[in-house]
Amino acid sequence: MTPPPPGPRRGALALLASTQLLLITDTAIVNVALPSVGEDLGSGSAGLSWVANAYLIAFGGLLLLGGRVADLLGHRRVFLGGLGLLAAASAAGGLAPGAGALVAARAAQGVGAAFAAAAAFALLLLLFPDGPARHRALGAFAAMGGLGGVLGTVLGGVLTEALGWRATFWLNVLLAAVLAVLAVAVLDPRTGGASGGFDLAGALTATAGLGLLAHALVGGSEAGWLTVRTLGSGGAGLALLLVFAAVETRAAAPLVPPPVLARPALRLANVLAALAQTTLFPMFFLVSLYLQDVLGHTPLGGGLGLLPLSLVVVAVAPRTGRIILRIGLHRTMTLGFVLLCAGTLWLALALTSDGTFASTVLAPSLLLGAALPLVTVTTNVAATAEAAPAETGLASGLVNTSQQFGSVLGLAVLVAVATSRTGDALRTAAGDTARAAAETAGFRAALLTGAAFAALAALLSVRPHLPARTAPPKDRVPDPY
Repeated sequence: MTPPPPGPRRGALALLASTQLLLITDTAIVNVALPSVGEDLGSGSAGLSWVANAYLIAFGGLLLLGGRVADLLGHRRVFLGGLGLLAAASAAGGLAPGAGALVAARAAQGVGAAFAAAAAFALLLLLFPDGPARHRALGAFAAMGGLGGVLGTVLGGVLTEALGWRATFWLNVLLAAVLAVLAVAVLDPRTGGASGGFDLAGALTATAGLGLLAHALVGGSEAGWLTVRTLGSGGAGLALLLVFAAVETRAAAPLVPPPVLARPALRLANVLAALAQTTLFPMFFLVSLYLQDVLGHTPLGGGLGLLPLSLVVVAVAPRTGRIILRIGLHRTMTLGFVLLCAGTLWLALALTSDGTFASTVLAPSLLLGAALPLVTVTTNVAATAEAAPAETGLASGLVNTSQQFGSVLGLAVLVAVATSRTGDALRTAAGDTARAAAETAGFRAALLTGAAFAALAALLSVRPHLPARTAPPKDRVPDPY
């Protein structure tokens, strides 16, 4: 497909970036509303956790399938279908009479979000060929992701307090409907429709394997890593992924062609994308908990505490493309992971049980705000630079799956570390002051673990297995976008 003129591309980018904002906001907004959901529906903590987890499992398990379906059936068509399902499931959630119905609605939301996200990212890759324009477009995506986390927390608090938790689901219905109407007017319906059949066996084994693996990760931090349920889900998921790998070597039209996975740059970029989210995603969660549980902020105050970080993301993300052009993709990526490691380490060491937001969170969060778009944009560029037009959905599904599983794994591992460390500290102390100190020790241990993941990513990013085409050109022609 020949990219449209700059004007239509700007409109399409605004639409696709707004979709990213919606999906990230939805995750945060529901988490804030969960306590009110429990009070209204009479659900315990276990039931409430699956209101969040059902979405994560469906989303993580279906991203790869969603990308391939978009390549085959058309990207705009799958994008609209995903938004439609997201809106319908959100309406079901807003009307849910009990916790079971709400969990089912959240799972359906995850399905719709997976198809919409994979198709949206594939459309971005088609609209903006590899180069400066794509770097800026990915920067816009990163900015919306950073803004969505805080916006969701703030809106979740405001809507839940003013109108009740059901209003958070109806907001999704309204926003998804608006985006769908705009998509019909802005997006080219001719994208997609790649030749080849559909690998049903590969789709079933990959989706079931990824879903079971996500189930094991999100359940392991609650029920225990060595329980029969966790080990059974994880083992079954890994077994199905091995079956999937065997199927792909024999399928006439494989879901993930083996030559694609044989590309060193793609493999490394997806690993780094996962490691970035392993540190970043739980950091937002842990900082919000620290501000509320230790420093005594309200849920709204906890969300606003992340606002400075998000403002830095919004400021740096559009400039990431210029940084890549100036120093190269490889150096920009390593710089981002070094800043991510340094910021997470600084944050961990700054936490105190008797501190203030300004003395503990503010300064390191600004450094993390600069790191977030650098690692997000560069890993996305590296993971998608070698994708042919017929592989855009596949490339989108792969990198989105890597990021999603990095988020799930990071949250599971870091929360488990925090819980274990807090429990050890509480066994030797009593009283409110001691409890605050124990919780701070848990958050510190979790963030130190996140810094270790970022350090590993920084070391891996030094390896020169990145696409040569993303290096800064000697004689670059200004892009009209």
